[in-house]
Amino acid sequence: MRTIRSTIALSAAAFLVAGCGGSSGATGARAVVTAFYPLAFVAEEIGGDRVQVTNLTPPGAEPHDVELTPRDVGELQRADVVLYLSHGFQPAVEQAVDAANGTGLDVLSGLDLRRGVGDEGERRDPHVWLDPVVFARIAKRVGRALGRPRRADALARRVLALDADYRRGLAHCARREFVTSHAAFGYLAARYHLRQIAITGIDPESEPSPQRLQRLIEVVRHRHIETVFFERLVSPRLAQTIARDAGAQARVLDPIEGLTAAEQRRGSDYLSLMRQNLRQLRAALSCR
Repeated sequence: MRTIRSTIALSAAAFLVAGCGGSSGATGARAVVTAFYPLAFVAEEIGGDRVQVTNLTPPGAEPHDVELTPRDVGELQRADVVLYLSHGFQPAVEQAVDAANGTGLDVLSGLDLRRGVGDEGERRDPHVWLDPVVFARIAKRVGRALGRPRRADALARRVLALDADYRRGLAHCARREFVTSHAAFGYLAARYHLRQIAITGIDPESEPSPQRLQRLIEVVRHRHIETVFFERLVSPRLAQTIARDAGAQARVLDPIEGLTAAEQRRGSDYLSLMRQNLRQLRAALSCR
């Protein structure tokens, strides 16, 4: 059904955008379309007033399941630059980029991507933005695409300051493993020598079997794990169930795939949410 809707959207948009392309109206700013929040953050920080950024994932929406309207596809086809992730992270966006005019920049291209685990062993994990070192590289690449390398270098330094905070903050912890609602934190865990135990896989909508849920409850209970993490943009039901049955608490660890409306009102951004995640991990892992 997703593919059918995307194909309809692409066909409808063709009539809207025929003959269109290039820059964004009277302001002269370059039109940049981004697949989801972290890429919108990078584009806005680097591009400044020289870009007009459109994020294809609305606030509060889960980006894995984003569907494109004809208007979205029109924006994408008119864009000077489209920033997106491949490897099935957002199939509708990938399909639309394939049909566009060569403006797409796949930020995963050329990166050494982690493999999934278990049944997802043949998949590649796209959640690279949760590793500040990799995300700083992505920022520099976007800076080259937007012709603003100095601003990209400045952003990369701010992102790498996160890496220094994480290294210090997670250096001395009583435990090294954490339970999270879906397998979004593999790069972060590998960077800081932690072990992620995920309830669901790379796709947050995958449903674990009752047997796996019971095993996870036993793992949490027997290893005296005190916190089970969930996220804001998907249902917390499974994480809360495991936490309740294992005698643990449920708290938020944000994969930063999008901002909620409340986070937007508070002025939260990638950097502040990453530092919030660090505080949550330090508490859960009993770091000193």
